Amino acid sequence: MNIGLQDVTSIVNYVCDSRAACSIFSLPFQFDYLKDLGNKFPNIVFSYVTYLHVKDNDPFRHEFFVRIARSFPLLKDLCIYNVRSSLSVDLMTFSSDNCQLYSTIEYSHLTTLDLSCAHREYVEQFLNETKIYMPCLMELLVKLDDLIVVTKNFTRNETRRNCTKVKTLFILPPRLHVEGLCDYFPSLYK
Repeated sequence: MNIGLQDVTSIVNYVCDSRAACSIFSLPFQFDYLKDLGNKFPNIVFSYVTYLHVKDNDPFRHEFFVRIARSFPLLKDLCIYNVRSSLSVDLMTFSSDNCQLYSTIEYSHLTTLDLSCAHREYVEQFLNETKIYMPCLMELLVKLDDLIVVTKNFTRNETRRNCTKVKTLFILPPRLHVEGLCDYFPSLYK
């Protein structure tokens, strides 16, 4: 059996204080699923990955999400697991509608976003259209308290656009009725 030489790369990520995740794979990466990706990953394009789970001990900075958008062009499902803030400034300063510290990132194919195990800062970053634009987002998993704060009790225009096409909303803890939710997520009831 003749096995030719192939390029190989690896990713090591410390996902918590007592656990590391190591992935070793040949290039080009041909799987559609990648789990436990952290802040450090090779500068390659993962052309086939549609599902990505990111997790790290260290906070994710804006540049990380820029790299994710570039490296995973067909990304449809994104799960963010990180409860640490990367902000050196107050969250309300970062979430200010007049504060545009970075250019807008576009995730043009993203349909599912899981922020249920993410710091409120990531909810702010992903739902605020001046920071990240997700034209195809249809499913959102999020903590209710974070959703209420980031959307300013479902009145904030900067977060409305990324929420309008959401057809499936999982909020934690589950609630049957939340005031203002129907108007803010009009596609839930179509």
